[in-house]
Amino acid sequence: MGEPDIVLTRVDNRLVHGQVGVVWTSSVGANLLLVANDDTAEDELQQQLMSATADSSGVGIRFWTIDKTISTIHKASARQHIFLVVRTPQDARRLVEGGVPIHELNIGNMHFSDGKEQVTKYTYMNQQDKDDLRAVADAGVNVFIQETPDDKKIKIQEVI
Repeated sequence: MGEPDIVLTRVDNRLVHGQVGVVWTSSVGANLLLVANDDTAEDELQQQLMSATADSSGVGIRFWTIDKTISTIHKASARQHIFLVVRTPQDARRLVEGGVPIHELNIGNMHFSDGKEQVTKYTYMNQQDKDDLRAVADAGVNVFIQETPDDKKIKIQEVI
């Protein structure tokens, strides 16, 4: 088996929604959405809602834990063009450190919560988020913030 064709990896605390399932998926040429998040892998209601979005875009969707993604993604078929979506920078860091070949990490929506500061219009981070993203970037991954495919990419090093 060769390296899986991961066309893009995105951190978005909403995971798969209209913007991800339609706009981003078609923009990057994906035919499979892979949601890698431990909580979502166990939540059937969330899976049903996200599956409806994937169905409307004509792409497949899978819901795996971080550990299953690490152990299984290398078995992907060459015809699978994978858009990998995670909820947090911590999920992304675990994947990279687990050997998942992520070359680009797009930071999408990271909503405000206690202890987080605004980094861009739609991106709020705490120190742990920043540390995790630095570690991913230090591992050689191109990490950038970009809300939609038409927006300008902001290199993570410019804001953290």
